[in-house]
Amino acid sequence: MMAQPPSYPAAGPTVLRILLGAQLRRLRESKGVTREDAGYAIRASESKISRMELGRVGFKDRDVTDLLSLYGVHDEEECAALLALAHESNTPGWWHRYGDIIPAWFQSYVGLETAATLIRPYEVKFIPGLLQTEDYARAVILLGHRNASPLEVEHRVRLRVERQQSVFERPGGAPRIWAVVDEAALRRPIGRPEVMRAQLQRLIEATSLPNIRLQVIPFSSGGYAAAGAPFTIMRFPGGDLPDVVYIEHLTSALYLDKREDVNAYALMMDQLCVEAEPPVRTPELLEKALRDIG
Repeated sequence: MMAQPPSYPAAGPTVLRILLGAQLRRLRESKGVTREDAGYAIRASESKISRMELGRVGFKDRDVTDLLSLYGVHDEEECAALLALAHESNTPGWWHRYGDIIPAWFQSYVGLETAATLIRPYEVKFIPGLLQTEDYARAVILLGHRNASPLEVEHRVRLRVERQQSVFERPGGAPRIWAVVDEAALRRPIGRPEVMRAQLQRLIEATSLPNIRLQVIPFSSGGYAAAGAPFTIMRFPGGDLPDVVYIEHLTSALYLDKREDVNAYALMMDQLCVEAEPPVRTPELLEKALRDIG
């Protein structure tokens, strides 16, 4: 019998596709079937099998049924469980209604973020999105979408707010957030002075929460590892999903889940935490930045 997938808080289609893809890959490999032969069985290419196993595409009932037959899975209960998982994975996530403004490459991040138990962002220029106030988020959005209509801007702000709600108010409890930010992110004026004051005050309040740890790399550190290259590491419950490193570009993003890649970024994050001021000093640094706004 197939081991039941772990219970993910508010698991959305992104996570379910990855779980199903991983299960199909294990079944294929256990039978010694190549991706090319699997693709032929469902009238598709080897690359489609690869995308399916990585959870990057939706699943058709016929494809899943044919693959299960090829892999020698005939138990009715096991087949039904996998088909049910396929159906659930094709259900649009809450972010589907923002499809007019959210690119496909970012939808995967939102889905993963919703299910993560530990989120570790490193930021240089801006406050991490999950900790932004609405006014700060609006000012950041205007920087990148100067020609957007007021309606579109508010639509994007609402997406940011719903992302925060989906993470911090999800069933089963909020994840741990361990963020490292360059002092420049605290000092760079974004929006009006009152916007920055409210944002820094929000961070001060956040540092008192048991699931949030914020560290600041001060200007006095000079040069340090990873300077100028923001990234986020996400960890998930159970053992079916590997840690994922997310690196965003202007028009695309990288999702790294190979062990050697994730380990390299984890080591870099650990080094950043060493070079940053300890969490206990964060409120003091935030208060100083708040006073300096004037």
